[in-house]
Amino acid sequence: MKNSAQIIRRPIITERASMLQEEQDKYLFEVRRNANKIEIKQAVESMFDVDVTKVNTIRMRGKIKRLGRFQGRRPDWKKAVVTLAKGQSIDFFEGI
Repeated sequence: MKNSAQIIRRPIITERASMLQEEQDKYLFEVRRNANKIEIKQAVESMFDVDVTKVNTIRMRGKIKRLGRFQGRRPDWKKAVVTLAKGQSIDFFEGI
């Protein structure tokens, strides 16, 4: 198994992600593009000491960006929606 920090790149903290956390115990993470659901589940469980019940993944296409007459693309990335067991939570802002 790969290192948990290599699989999970960062949590996604947006208004929609906050609503999912409060209402449905779901958390969003940016993960490696080649990570599978089993690896993501094991990484979240080991990093945050919680029980994961479900993992959904979404492959996100990079956006096309322009700067004057030059056009480029942001890289593709993968998003994981992790559902935790009832009554469990992850606090991203513990040390602040």
